[in-house]
Amino acid sequence: MWKFLQSLIKRWEGWEIRALILLSLKLQIILIVFGSKRKVTRNVWIKILVWSAYMSADWVATVALGILAKGDCGNNSGKPNRPFQSFWAPFLLLHLGGPDTITAYSLEDNQLWLRHLLGLVVETGVAFYVFLRSSDDTVLTLIAIPVFIAGIIKYGERTWVLRSSSTKNFRNLLLSDPDPGPDYIESMRTTSDQDKVVPPKKMLPQKYLGSKYDHLSQAYYLFNRLKYLFADLILGYYEREDGHSMINDKSSIEVFELVEGELGFLYDMLYTKATIVYSRWGFLVRCTSFFSSVFACITFAIFVDKHAYSMVDISITYSLLIGAVTLEVYALILLILSDWTKLWLVSFLKQVGIGKRWSRTISKYNLIKFCLRKDSTMWIRVQKLLGIYEILEKHLNVDYQDVDDELRKLIFQQLKERSNNINSLFDINSCKKLLNYRGDCVLEKMKLPELKWSTIDVEFDHSLLLWHIATQLCYYEDIRGDCSSTILDGRCKISLCLSDYMLYLLVMCPNMLPQGIGEIRYRDTCAEATRFFKQKSEEIGTKVDEACHKLYLVDTQSIEKVKGDKTKSVLLYGCRLAQQLQSLAKKDGWDCKKKWEMMNEVWVELLTYAAVHCGWKEHGEQLRNGGELLTHVCLLMAHFGLSEQYQIQKEYFHIREAEWILRCPYACDPCLLPLLYLCLIPYWCSGGFKRNSSQSRENLYSKHIESIVFSDYNI
Repeated sequence: MWKFLQSLIKRWEGWEIRALILLSLKLQIILIVFGSKRKVTRNVWIKILVWSAYMSADWVATVALGILAKGDCGNNSGKPNRPFQSFWAPFLLLHLGGPDTITAYSLEDNQLWLRHLLGLVVETGVAFYVFLRSSDDTVLTLIAIPVFIAGIIKYGERTWVLRSSSTKNFRNLLLSDPDPGPDYIESMRTTSDQDKVVPPKKMLPQKYLGSKYDHLSQAYYLFNRLKYLFADLILGYYEREDGHSMINDKSSIEVFELVEGELGFLYDMLYTKATIVYSRWGFLVRCTSFFSSVFACITFAIFVDKHAYSMVDISITYSLLIGAVTLEVYALILLILSDWTKLWLVSFLKQVGIGKRWSRTISKYNLIKFCLRKDSTMWIRVQKLLGIYEILEKHLNVDYQDVDDELRKLIFQQLKERSNNINSLFDINSCKKLLNYRGDCVLEKMKLPELKWSTIDVEFDHSLLLWHIATQLCYYEDIRGDCSSTILDGRCKISLCLSDYMLYLLVMCPNMLPQGIGEIRYRDTCAEATRFFKQKSEEIGTKVDEACHKLYLVDTQSIEKVKGDKTKSVLLYGCRLAQQLQSLAKKDGWDCKKKWEMMNEVWVELLTYAAVHCGWKEHGEQLRNGGELLTHVCLLMAHFGLSEQYQIQKEYFHIREAEWILRCPYACDPCLLPLLYLCLIPYWCSGGFKRNSSQSRENLYSKHIESIVFSDYNI
């Protein structure tokens, strides 16, 4: 057996480097094809695939360089392969540079840019060592030089992008120079009459001057403010008024489309090479990399003697060359079809819309269904032994639902009404008051003070669990009762959807909700519900409606006497809330329809409270997981002025002139004209090209000259 393993290892020598080279190429293909898919899907298998490829890509390339540096790659074919070591090393540097579609898997990767900088120095040195030591074949060496240079540039480009997207550098790029204001002491010294002091000049407000039908340009205009919000910087009075005026007259569908476009730009800024690709430097690097790969492929096919080397090595080299060219072409296609390129071409296209930029779904987690699960089996005991049971059971209980237009409309209307309550001078205190509503405002408006114990009198996670349980119980009781199915389908759908979504956030994304002991309350509540259902298992079985009915019938008059503070479970308190909600039908003017409208508004207030109290870092993290509705609501609130980051109460507040006053886009740059014309080809072929020969190119861009900035990082 030992001799067999030794012979197997001996046979493997020399093939390990070949296997690693091909594996590195395959990982690059996976990353460039699926790297950007994760922002528009919640598919678990795509996430696992991208995560595995991202975590393995650098490791595989580094190990391959180490084996090449060792020099003993074996040679079972009897033909020399040492010259190929110098030829393969530059391609490994290209792989370490990574594709344009993904530079960071999570925000933490941006913070570790120094680690990548060290890797750049070390691995470039190793590749250079391999290149010099193995440069016996002059032809292969000359062919490899352009690829080597392109690999170093792309690896350095990736490191620079990671540094630019890190929290500290992202914030520093947005900070303006310190402004001490007018020199009061000097003014008093030069004049004795205070009335003669010249007041500071007002900064003229900057407005969007493009077409109101050009949603992509509007989204980018607003994105320039989102960057300040994401960096936890403050904005002023004018920025609030300008953002409010841009979305106030739009429909809910149009507004959510703008928000979707903004977050799409933010994803590109945080997780891809967008900060550098759409610039002169990025265009130069793309051209260098592409022509280097094409040059290497053609010259290798013409000048290298194929009979002098192993056919296996020749085949692997062709795979690297063709793979490099294919990846560059694919990257160019993605570049041409991207939103950033459409911004370049905005004046040439008939209509510029915003495509799908997030999953447009919400995740749902139902406590009652979860607690009705079957008894333990052998497989479950194995999962517990491996320590993966809790993770798996949570993920298996998650459902998905598309975000419908009715939900968007309700959220938009409620936020619009709330923003109108802030006076034109934007009172900070009134804004903070509006941001702290979490159901109590609706109950006060509906004159239901007896229900306030379930909102502001308890912590947020406590209130969330109470209303989740009560919503489920009320729904199934109304089905049993006289409430019309038409009313139920139309009114309760939003409450049920938000109820399950908010519980999903509590269970699966607790960092997105206000701090508390939500996990403890959830576990205790689940334990009590599971015990209750087991006691009633003969009557309930696995039927959700029967389980909810049995819970609703529980006498909740003496909960405090029996339970006290011995447990954090809120199950029976949720039953009490459901009983109070159902009793509203006895009041004058109340019916099933009005009750569910009230519950819808309560859930929207809970949603908006959670959205505005979630940090922007947590919102940014979820962009790589298909996005969250909570993030879209938070950004929509910011555009309505419902944010504590609008803190400067003066008429005009100027933020870095170069950021918002548009300079001529790079499409006007003669250096980028070839790319502009190349990008226009697919749109012209599809009939989306707007012919306007009577106007010059400068006139075509004039209407956008103060509304869009096409590159915030002018290299």
